[in-house]
Amino acid sequence: MFIRIVKMRFHEDKIEAFLNNFEEVKQHIRNFEGNQFLELYQDKNDNRIFFTYSYWENEAALEKYRNSTLFNEVWSYTKTLFSDKPEAWSVDRLVTLN
Repeated sequence: MFIRIVKMRFHEDKIEAFLNNFEEVKQHIRNFEGNQFLELYQDKNDNRIFFTYSYWENEAALEKYRNSTLFNEVWSYTKTLFSDKPEAWSVDRLVTLN
């Protein structure tokens, strides 16, 4: 499994536009071949900051998504709403406790 975390900060007046667009595309992203899990988080202290947290079958699956028409459409729109440069991390899960 390949885990990807992306941090995005939006202009305050663009948050609603982002959330509306995410609502429209979330199932397409989640159903993209190789995607196993997708969540969206909002920072409790700064409502302009959001994180996506996604599991991918492997790094190649994420790269296939990143080279897809879907990603190009989603990211082209989303990046127009940013107030700061996004950050992304690829991480390995070391421990899970349930």
